[in-house]
Amino acid sequence: MSEHDEPMMRHALRLAAEAAALGEVPVGAVVHRDGEILGRGANRREARADPTAHAEVLALRAAAARLGTWHLEGCDLVATLEPCPMCAGAAINARVARVVYAAADPNAGCCGSLMDLCAHTRFNHHPRVTGGVLAEEGAALLLAFFRSRRKKPPAAAAPPAGPDGRAPNRQAPG
Repeated sequence: MSEHDEPMMRHALRLAAEAAALGEVPVGAVVHRDGEILGRGANRREARADPTAHAEVLALRAAAARLGTWHLEGCDLVATLEPCPMCAGAAINARVARVVYAAADPNAGCCGSLMDLCAHTRFNHHPRVTGGVLAEEGAALLLAFFRSRRKKPPAAAAPPAGPDGRAPNRQAPG
């Protein structure tokens, strides 16, 4: 673990909370080099109607734009959720030094849970992976978000039926 992992993860958790407030799945990410944040991202798939608008991809794009190169050697990608195949692949292609994540994702995580793209021997670059940094906080954001989405509002009570069995204020066919 690096001295920057927890402070950077706390920043990513704030970004994830902002995403949740906008109705997005709460995932946040930062790209940093030696503690200097070069790029930030929060999920924006819904707002942008873009399946690639994951927090990690947006943070990598911002860092590349800031540095003027897609080569992000020496940079760490810090995300609140274990990266999916697309995001793990983007980290590999960007040549980041490390991928750091909070909560593991057994359904789509590709940095060790479902599979480990970062360690795949056929790729020419292999970011080191550190998982579980502030995992409880990352998981709590996700759990709260999905619980709130599953709660259904109470059904509106139907108006009582009139003497003819119809709802009030309805005219009988003439």
